[in-house]
Amino acid sequence: MRGTPMAGRIVHDVMSSPVVSVSVATPYREIVDLLAEHGVSAVPVLDPGGTVVGIVSEADLLHKLALGGEEPQRRLFERRQRAVRRAKAEGDTAGDLMTSPVVTVAASASVVQAAKIMENEQLKRLPVVDGDGSLVGIVSRRDLLRTYRRSDEAIRHDVMHDIIQGMLFTGPPEMDVSVADGIVTLTGGTDRRSTAQIAERLVHGVPGVVDVSSELTYEYDDTPELKRHYDFDAEVGAPKQPRDGTIWVKAPGERND
Repeated sequence: MRGTPMAGRIVHDVMSSPVVSVSVATPYREIVDLLAEHGVSAVPVLDPGGTVVGIVSEADLLHKLALGGEEPQRRLFERRQRAVRRAKAEGDTAGDLMTSPVVTVAASASVVQAAKIMENEQLKRLPVVDGDGSLVGIVSRRDLLRTYRRSDEAIRHDVMHDIIQGMLFTGPPEMDVSVADGIVTLTGGTDRRSTAQIAERLVHGVPGVVDVSSELTYEYDDTPELKRHYDFDAEVGAPKQPRDGTIWVKAPGERND
């Protein structure tokens, strides 16, 4: 089976489904039992319409054990974050315990987008929703990392078949590929430097590729020419501006003359 470029792989391809979930009224003890029974560390919380409204994790449940026995007088002047933890320690249902609002990801989002959300929000998992906001799965860090669990042979096949031959229309001996521990080495040569750069970028997108080492040579460096071409296109397409530093703002519907 041919691989799909990493940037083209979507969350639906790697998410876990079906998902164990609870309602806002689910009791504390039942949540603990569900986590243990299914071997998961968190469960999404759904409203009656099936929309994700929160998530309860082991960390949320542990607040009851860590803070539940403290004396009331210790609550004076406590910080907001600690007050939130204490409120969860006193909670008895998923609605009391859950973290809300919850960050979700669309099933159609790319795995790269999901990874960026986890990185930016410092999250371990994301509930996955469809176009209507209904829960369809959950994706974890482990699910995303699973894309790297491919053999070197499978990676080499995809790079050679899909990229080198299928998109660049070349192959050995002009261009060859070797893979070791997920690191792809490109050898050989191309006529233009831009082709070598494109090859490297494309290979980075193949599932399982950890890194790319390009040893490609080229006969002609066409990148300065391409830069001049793009700069010229941008200049021609841009509206003319005064040389005194004034910036014109185009009104709605106004044409560039």
